Amino acid sequence: MTTVRDCPATIRRALAAHTTLTLAYTDDEGPQACAVLYATAARPVPSLVLVTAESTRHGRAFARAAGTGPGARVAFTAQRDGQEWTELTGVQGRGVCHRLAGEARAAGWRTYLERFPFVAADDRLAAALERTALWEVRPDWLRLIDNGRGFGHKEEWHAP
Repeated sequence: MTTVRDCPATIRRALAAHTTLTLAYTDDEGPQACAVLYATAARPVPSLVLVTAESTRHGRAFARAAGTGPGARVAFTAQRDGQEWTELTGVQGRGVCHRLAGEARAAGWRTYLERFPFVAADDRLAAALERTALWEVRPDWLRLIDNGRGFGHKEEWHAP
C-alpha cells in the first residue's frame, strides 16, 4: 500500500473510468446510500463533482451538514457493473461533501459538462440542472481494488 501526498495515477484513472458513485451518508433517519453520476476534476488530488437537489434526502443531509461545519462526511464506491471477479476493479473512498458556489461552482459545472456532454446538448435538461445544487466530494481516503493485478490487490491514498 502507498501513502503519498498526490493521489496515485492508478487511483485517479480508476475514478475517471467510471461515472456512477454509490454514495453513503447518515442523517436523522439513519444510514442511507444513493447512486449519483459524478465527474472528476483533473488534478493531483481527486475532486468528485455531482448534481443533486436539496429536496432529495441526501441533498437535505448534505445541506444540513454544510450549515454546521465543513460538509457532510460520506463514504462511496465506484465500479463498473458486471465485472468478472478475476478482473474486478473499483474504488472505495471517504471524504467530505460540500455545496459549490461562485467560481468553484462554475469550474465544477465545466467539469461536469465535459464528462456528460449530453447535459449541455439538451436545453431543458441543462437549464434544470443549472438550477440544481452542485456538490463536490473531497476524498481524504481512497482505496483501489484491482483483482486484475492479483486477487485482493489494493492501493491506498490518504490526504495529507
